[in-house]
Amino acid sequence: MSTPPPTHSPANLQKTRTGLNRVWHAAGYSLEGLKAGWHETAFRQEAIAAMVLVPVACWLGTSWVEIALLAGSVIMVMIVELLNTGIETAIDRIGPEWHDLSKRAKDMGSAAVLLALVLCGGIWAAAIFQRFFHG
Repeated sequence: MSTPPPTHSPANLQKTRTGLNRVWHAAGYSLEGLKAGWHETAFRQEAIAAMVLVPVACWLGTSWVEIALLAGSVIMVMIVELLNTGIETAIDRIGPEWHDLSKRAKDMGSAAVLLALVLCGGIWAAAIFQRFFHG
């Protein structure tokens, strides 16, 4: 007589959830991620700037497209910062020793934040020029 196969609990309980239960728990994990991001200085600075810039975008933009570009570019900086922090955290978990690939991953994440900031700055500069200096 054969014995039944052993039952294994999944390493990630979220994989077994379905429907609204999965959505509910995923939302909780997302809020935990935002809380963790708040403990990072760069993300906190960007979030505070967003609290000012998103309402200003509603005033500065002359159409929903401009408002979406202005506000969206600010939110995109925050998104990229969270992804960069996630990369850095995963690399740091692997180990504290210096490694070329670890440095490369962290530098690429940092470069992504820089590009997001440049894009955001360019969008805002163009909107300000259009609003105040374009006759």
